[in-house]
Amino acid sequence: MKRLINRKPNRGNALLLGLLPFVILVIVYVFASHSRLADNAEDKLLPSIAQMAQTMDKSALSPSKRSGEIIFWNDTLASLQRLGLGIGISAALGLMLGVPLGLIPLVRAGFSPFIAAFSMVPPIAILPILFIVFGMGEVAKVALIVIGVTPIIVRDLQHRVEEFPKEQLIKAQTLGASSWTLAIRIIVPQMLPRLLDSVRLTLGTAWIFLISSEAIAATEGLGYRIFLVRRYLAMDMILPYVLWITVLAFLADFILKKVTCKVFPWYAKKDAL
Repeated sequence: MKRLINRKPNRGNALLLGLLPFVILVIVYVFASHSRLADNAEDKLLPSIAQMAQTMDKSALSPSKRSGEIIFWNDTLASLQRLGLGIGISAALGLMLGVPLGLIPLVRAGFSPFIAAFSMVPPIAILPILFIVFGMGEVAKVALIVIGVTPIIVRDLQHRVEEFPKEQLIKAQTLGASSWTLAIRIIVPQMLPRLLDSVRLTLGTAWIFLISSEAIAATEGLGYRIFLVRRYLAMDMILPYVLWITVLAFLADFILKKVTCKVFPWYAKKDAL
């Protein structure tokens, strides 16, 4: 008899097992909602799926009578633009800082303590400072994501570089490679898939900072809309928005994983071993 740790599901069973928690969650919600609405038809805490669909169609998916815009898609586009810019800048800074910190001992000795200390500063705590310095526009929101995510990526890449096989570096130096050549020709190409992994791990954190900044100062965005309607206890709109944010985060993670497998197949095979 096979031990449990050695039993692996086939593709179909793995898909079913993956869907099972979601199905259970939906069933539990439907029963809980039906129970509350049966006791009080005006209950707002657990709206039915039909109520959520009706509210979203009326308030978010129908063109605005004033501007003709569809609020839901405007909010989505605004949030994705901020998130994409923040993550992109963080990834670039993470690569530019993480590689030298992990590769060059003098740089590591001089800046590693500072990066470690800076990563401990709660980004949300300095959000008022960002609004004072950059104003209430887009720069402050993107800056919050960058400040919150970059140190995580930097420290992760630094550790990855430090774990890099020393034999490769010694062989390259024996063949006359300079420090610059080592970084550009050997380290960076092998760190790029690891950079995508780091970005995937920080997506949830980036969403937290984005929603926080939009909740405080914005005129559009998914976080702005959630905090705008919370004063009316509009769970029939809040829950679909939260679900949509979850779907977007999952899709971003999925796309980054597929890009890693497609562009760096050697890395995907290595992880599978």
